[in-house]
Parts: sequence; C-alpha cells; structure tokens
Amino acid sequence: MFGPITVPFGAKMLFNTVTLKPGITFEDIELAVGELCSVVKDTYGGDKGGFLAGQVFKFSGFVSEEGSLSSSKTAEDHYVIVTYWKSFEDHERSHANELFTKKFSALASMCAETKELGYDLLWQGQAGQRS
Repeated sequence: MFGPITVPFGAKMLFNTVTLKPGITFEDIELAVGELCSVVKDTYGGDKGGFLAGQVFKFSGFVSEEGSLSSSKTAEDHYVIVTYWKSFEDHERSHANELFTKKFSALASMCAETKELGYDLLWQGQAGQRS
C-alpha cells in the first residue's frame, strides 16, 4: 500500500485537488479516501480497467520562492489525489461505475471543492539515469 510506483511513459495523469469544508480534517476523510483508493486499485487495476498507480498528497504549506512567478505566496490548505491511467476513457469509465460513485460521494460530502484535471505525460526522468 505504501510502496514505490512505476509510471510507464505515455500514461495519462489525473490531478484531483480536494479542498475540505471548514472544520473537516484529513482524519475525517481518511477512511473515505482509503476506501476510494482501494476500490480504484482493486476494481480497475491493470487489464481490469486501465488504472496504473496513484498517490495522495497533503499540501505542506511550502510555496517555492525560486519556482513561483506569482506575487501571491499563499495557497489554501488542500489535498491532491494523483492517479495514472492507460487512457482518459478508462478513467472516465471507472468513475461512472456505481461502486466508485458511492465511495466518491462519501468523500465529496466533506469537501468544499474538488477539481480533477487530466494531463499527458511529456517527459520523465530519474536521478542517476542518462536521458
């Protein structure tokens, strides 16, 4: 559950920002996120539906002085669910499934906003590897 992941070149990445309602903490959503991630991994993993890998992040509060061009140096507290898929179509099919919708609605009820954007992988590299 907490091991390293491998993302094949050509994967599609979905970046879902999750902003919680006031007074809701990660501890409040932890079970809902865990169940959601398990459903996706177990039901749609690999040849069963195109899911490749995923990660969940909490915004640490760090905003890079060196890498930020914006004059604003703040951001709301939020979480990110990053998933990797063989195709956007696979992703959309999984999310239209009744089981996924039920688990996602449990999480969504505690969120002020969620936004999921899809990205094409254009480059990847790892320290110590030659390009």
